[in-house]
Amino acid sequence: MPSPVAQSPPRAEEAAAVAHQAETTIEVGGSDSDTGYESELASSASTSVSSSVRDYTFENGRRYHKYSEGRYLFPNDESEQEREDMKHAMVLNLCGGRLHYAPLVNPQSVLDIGTGTGIWAIDFGDEYPSASVLGVDLSPIQPSWVPPNVKFMVDDAESPWIYPANNFDFIHLRHLASSLKDTPALINQAMANLKPGGWIEMQELYFVLSSDDDSIPETHAFSKWLTFVRQGLEAFGVDLLSPAKTQDRLKDAGFENVTERIFKVPIGTWPKNQTLAKVGLYGQAIC
Repeated sequence: MPSPVAQSPPRAEEAAAVAHQAETTIEVGGSDSDTGYESELASSASTSVSSSVRDYTFENGRRYHKYSEGRYLFPNDESEQEREDMKHAMVLNLCGGRLHYAPLVNPQSVLDIGTGTGIWAIDFGDEYPSASVLGVDLSPIQPSWVPPNVKFMVDDAESPWIYPANNFDFIHLRHLASSLKDTPALINQAMANLKPGGWIEMQELYFVLSSDDDSIPETHAFSKWLTFVRQGLEAFGVDLLSPAKTQDRLKDAGFENVTERIFKVPIGTWPKNQTLAKVGLYGQAIC
């Protein structure tokens, strides 16, 4: 598997260790109780935010999006928004506080697909005040007070895009493997809407449980749970293992300079490295 809000950046030496931890064994800390983190914690395909879009669907005590109803399988209520913001904090710590790895130079037009609470788009807008940032999502759950260079729109990214060709310098997608039905088609639309020399970055969780010492069998309860989740989503046309295909799909769409970075995400606060322990706390909380 490769993030609460207003997180301080990880310490430099710990961040450096995290950045190169995919091929190394994560050292176990003294105990789960000594980290101090447990107590922390414009077409028919798009629409402006209107009352009809806010007519949410409710089922089993949870709230779901109404626009393109059923496209996204998870809730959009406050509990889920908190979980999404924790995923943002988790990824920030995992990536040393970086919002992206694409080598951007003065980006002016940026698209954030599946923006959710808008937390990444807002952070990006703060970091690049000269950029125009557009976040799109099926749910109008983003805050009203945002940087002046950040806007949000209710839109279905798997419908035909309405943006001009060659419009964006950077397109960002994150944590959409559990909802996309046709990732190659979306990648092709991104290619058509990027400026020459533009960048796309896709960050995903890979829902496979593993361990450095191969001590977790397929019969482990958590492994079996993940298998059931994958099988259940397959019934809705969702492939949770699709991130393993992303690199090839980008190349097939014509992208060049394709680079893949793989990070381990611990579950729990057992790592000795304090940054990874914090990542593990978030990893445990979002499961």
